[in-house]
Amino acid sequence: MITSMGWGDAMPYYELDIPRQVTAAADWLACLLYLQFLPPRFGGGKRAALYAGALAVLEIYLVATDGYNGWQFNVLYAVSVALMLLFMLAASKGDYWQMGYFCTRAFILAGFAASLTWQMYVYFARSNVYLQSFPAVCCFIAVGFGIIFGLMWLLEDGGSTGSIQFDIRPRTTCIAAGLAAAIYILSSISYTTLETPFSARGTMEIYTMRTVVYFGGVALLFAYQSQLRDLLTQREADALRNMLHIQYENYKIRQESVDLINQKYHDLKHQIAVLRAESGEERNAVLDKMEQEIKAYEAQNDTGNKVLDTVLTGKSLTCSTKNIQLTCVADGAALDFMDVMDVSNLFGNALDNAIESVDKIADPERRLIHLSVARQKGFAAIRIENCYDGELHFANGLPITTKKDVGYHGFGVKSIQNTAAKYGGTATITTHDGWFELRVLIPRGQKPTA
Repeated sequence: MITSMGWGDAMPYYELDIPRQVTAAADWLACLLYLQFLPPRFGGGKRAALYAGALAVLEIYLVATDGYNGWQFNVLYAVSVALMLLFMLAASKGDYWQMGYFCTRAFILAGFAASLTWQMYVYFARSNVYLQSFPAVCCFIAVGFGIIFGLMWLLEDGGSTGSIQFDIRPRTTCIAAGLAAAIYILSSISYTTLETPFSARGTMEIYTMRTVVYFGGVALLFAYQSQLRDLLTQREADALRNMLHIQYENYKIRQESVDLINQKYHDLKHQIAVLRAESGEERNAVLDKMEQEIKAYEAQNDTGNKVLDTVLTGKSLTCSTKNIQLTCVADGAALDFMDVMDVSNLFGNALDNAIESVDKIADPERRLIHLSVARQKGFAAIRIENCYDGELHFANGLPITTKKDVGYHGFGVKSIQNTAAKYGGTATITTHDGWFELRVLIPRGQKPTA
């Protein structure tokens, strides 16, 4: 029977607590797992060097602080958690509360991975001499960590940052940290001298107690995160429904306004005809100018789709007041298969976003928006382009809102994507040379899904 394997005082290997090297490796791997869900601060060689340095620091610190018990152990262990947080802060440029939340998740997952893997090793190594060597221990730990962290990666939506992200507020992080603290206290209670109903004394009993508590912690925090994501999904769905309703209501108001304006212009044409019957060259020049403006208005936004005409007329008036040039080449009949609410929602949101972006541009020659609608090989092809200033950042193919209240903004593009997907289409965004371009392709004649 071998003894300490160089990891502690001379004693049978199965009486050893989790080696500190194993704990450090688990902490490091858990941090790497959750760093996937945060924007990296560095790339390439700098990131690799930072990761390697963090592993070295955790290994050295945990080995150097081995052998302490009681309150000293807990204080030193709290410092190791702080090192994990510093590692994540150095490796990511994400929100601090977000990093704190994921560090909490990493701490509990690391505790579970180290505890379960070491307990399984002790169980099998007691009766298998081939596992009682340093290379065998390393292989066993590597396989155990690979299985645990691999399964967790799959549970976290296969490492997809898009589906795991949600609005992490200070309260969210504080609740998660409180749960993690309670889990840690309960898992470590058997290592104290206190006599409690929850204390275990046998080696395997202590292992089991710790593993089960950490497993419960992982499950509890995962369930908490799932609930948060469900709440976010519900909130987004409610916001999108409200946005759709608002755009449709705006469309109906614009339709009434346009009808009223058309009636007034129609009456005005007759009045001009009466006035023209009278003499006066100067008066005729004024009347000619008025008539040209009326004809320009009548010709404006005559796309062949009444809903699109109404939306464009309303947005054209808005652009006019903001000194924005809106040009349009649209075959509105290409949209005749779409629902009224969907047309008003899609173009209303797209033009609202474009107007908001262009309105920030000081140069009058760049205050431009261009819209086109055409038929292309069985598709309705929609393209909306506008100039923009500054730098845009994207996450999961969507521009990150620059508004401070991110919890209630950024739904416009999502709503457009949902409308396109409803008809089996797609909506994509590209930027080039100071131009923002939204392209929507929808199969013509496609019936909308529920």
